[in-house]
Amino acid sequence: MIHKLTSEERATQLASLAGWNAATGRDAIQRQFSFADFNEAFGFMTRVAIKAQEMDHHPEWFNVYNKVEITLSTHEANGLTERDIKLAQFIDGIAKTASRD
Repeated sequence: MIHKLTSEERATQLASLAGWNAATGRDAIQRQFSFADFNEAFGFMTRVAIKAQEMDHHPEWFNVYNKVEITLSTHEANGLTERDIKLAQFIDGIAKTASRD
């Protein structure tokens, strides 16, 4: 069974993730990224998709041209878990070299 983060755990973890915010109306986190163009945004999404597949943990996302908005939540736990935090940390790592935000 996947452990849903407690309020305390959620607050501590979210504080360590720059740019990520609690999603309104649900137990999830969100962040928006901006890139130079569509190709850069799509390349970023591809790298995230490969990691997500390895983790068997897939983000919700929305893309328009050079913008990518990502929402992370663990559906099996009906909320935020350590899996979301680990994926957010990976996303932050690859975004540092590409993101304009």
